[in-house]
Amino acid sequence: MRGRSALSLLIPLLLCACAPQAAAPPPAVAALDCAMPFEALAAKITALPNLAPPSHAAGEPYTFYSTEDGHTSYLITEKGAPGHPAIMMQTARGGDVVTTGCPYGDPKGYKQLLAYLDSLKTFARR
Repeated sequence: MRGRSALSLLIPLLLCACAPQAAAPPPAVAALDCAMPFEALAAKITALPNLAPPSHAAGEPYTFYSTEDGHTSYLITEKGAPGHPAIMMQTARGGDVVTTGCPYGDPKGYKQLLAYLDSLKTFARR
């Protein structure tokens, strides 16, 4: 009887070992909470564990951070950028890219920054 009960416990374990693995949860992203101070939100974003190395083009006053899967990107302005301080987020959703942001600085500069990001979306689709 003992051998039979051990076998009855072993069979479900073996079946579970062969079952397909559950899909990995989506990577963590930081939602934009514009009520947070600029520095605190920037720190929250840059501390995410699943970010690819930041991208900073020479002479441009902002840095891009993207999740490793490429579905979410953040733009964090630096001194001298239009609308600084500002943080923007782009999220890929169903074949489209949705841009949101936190305009902490000059509203006209923020609109310029938004137009720049929108031009990048158009360029990427060509």
